[in-house]
Amino acid sequence: MEKRWVHNQNANRETIAELAHQLTIDKSLAEILVQRGINTFEEARHFFRPQIEHLHDPFLMKDMETAINRIDLAITSGQKILIYGDYDVDGTTAVALAYQFFHQFTENIAYYIPDRHSEGYGISTQGIDYAHTNSFDLIIALDCGIRSNDKVTYASALGIDFIICDHHLPGVEIPNAVAVLDPKRDDCEYPFKELSGCGIGFKLAQAYCIAKDLPDELYERYLDLCMVSIAADIVPVVDENRVMAYYGLLKLNENPSTGLKALMQISGKTENYSIMDVVFMLAPRINAAGRMAHANEAVKMLLSDEDFIADEQSALINLQNTERKSFDKDITLEALAIIEQDEVLINRKTTVVFQESWNKGVIGIVASRLTEKYYRPTIVLTHSNGNYTGSARSVAGYDLYEALVECSDLLIQFGGHKFAAGLTIAPENLQIFADKFEQVVSGNIDPALLIPEINIDANIDFVQIDGKFFRVLSQMAPFGPQNMAPIFCTKNVSLAGTAQIVGTNHLKINVKQQNSTIFEAIGFNLGEFEKLLKPNQLFSICYTIEENNWKDKKRLQLNIKGIKLLEG
Repeated sequence: MEKRWVHNQNANRETIAELAHQLTIDKSLAEILVQRGINTFEEARHFFRPQIEHLHDPFLMKDMETAINRIDLAITSGQKILIYGDYDVDGTTAVALAYQFFHQFTENIAYYIPDRHSEGYGISTQGIDYAHTNSFDLIIALDCGIRSNDKVTYASALGIDFIICDHHLPGVEIPNAVAVLDPKRDDCEYPFKELSGCGIGFKLAQAYCIAKDLPDELYERYLDLCMVSIAADIVPVVDENRVMAYYGLLKLNENPSTGLKALMQISGKTENYSIMDVVFMLAPRINAAGRMAHANEAVKMLLSDEDFIADEQSALINLQNTERKSFDKDITLEALAIIEQDEVLINRKTTVVFQESWNKGVIGIVASRLTEKYYRPTIVLTHSNGNYTGSARSVAGYDLYEALVECSDLLIQFGGHKFAAGLTIAPENLQIFADKFEQVVSGNIDPALLIPEINIDANIDFVQIDGKFFRVLSQMAPFGPQNMAPIFCTKNVSLAGTAQIVGTNHLKINVKQQNSTIFEAIGFNLGEFEKLLKPNQLFSICYTIEENNWKDKKRLQLNIKGIKLLEG
């Protein structure tokens, strides 16, 4: 599918020139900084040199003091605490963090993760019944609970208190828990709203250390877990998340926890991890446990402090990930066949597909695959406990959650955010819902949003790319949402040598501009250009700049995102 090239808006030229002068950097790099809200030397210093001291005071979060007091009461009086979390990466890392941290102060603590297949997302009646049967006094819920009003009321009737640590959007009413920590609450004045679920758990641990005058190291040791959640949950890598991701990556690369170290080894990469490496190598394996069996297996790995247990658990979830990939591939092919054989579905602005036998654990991945293929809001559903349950994915710029709100009269339950959501629907409402969802989306989506885009940060010439340029560029990492790896555009480029296809359909070329240095370049899934690019032909490319390590030799490589042939 052809993509639109969208050039980011020009920033203030005077601000760019002044910042470039103060930092002694290339103006194109200064332009990118200004586009990202970094306008002064001081702001740039904070950006390039993140400090733990830049983290916000956790007690600015509404209900934090109440939460700490309740936990302290539980610990000092010997009450039993249950750490409860979701079954995805964010939930399992949050549970591992909170359980390990508070286990330092009490033996009366356990953790619970619902079964994706039998209990579903969020706080379950079964989980509360487990807490009641085993005499737990307090449940600390992480990465879920903000919409579990009825479950909190049920627990309260059984004499169980709740502390909710969530980062999802609240409903109209906040659950009647002892404390509800969620920066997205309208009445919460916490200065950063985009923490991960594990990030909320981290702030809880930080607050406990401050309140009890304990060493910072007692919570900072979990920064690698926090970073994994930030990477996997696709939260903005700015503000506090940037600080935690920066120091979490340092810890992962220098002194990872036993469980993560074992997972790195079985993933085949043991050093120099970036956020993207975490997203593509570690996160899918952690997720696989909850998708294919039970997320407890991932938590056991994350909690392990003995190598042989960590190795055993990482091997298990690696096998589950292999199984997950097989399910994912098969179901994606089935879903694509359903769409391609349905004239109505092909021509819609949405995709809603259902198959009773599809594995509930992988339908979110399948929804992402279908969105990549057809680039439109997509919902994939399967049968679960008498109803249809599904995962929804959106396209950049379109608020999927709001579309589901408009269809909420047809849903049993739903939750999520702009780009991803989960939902449950009664079987008899499937077609009515699919039609209404199509009506809502087609009625308010900008047609341009249905064409994938490449956001270009700056136009540059190859002569600007040197060692210093790349060093400054590298210091903009860690990259992620709202701070993506900059994409550059260079015009009047020509081949140096011949184009060739490597791997399945990847384009490998050497490129130059007039008398510039020759750069190696790779274009993943751009094999169709191999026959289109001719000697001496001028074309434009947009690309990121990477360092390629091969046989202990480092050199810059362009990762091409798009090519445009120049007419005439």
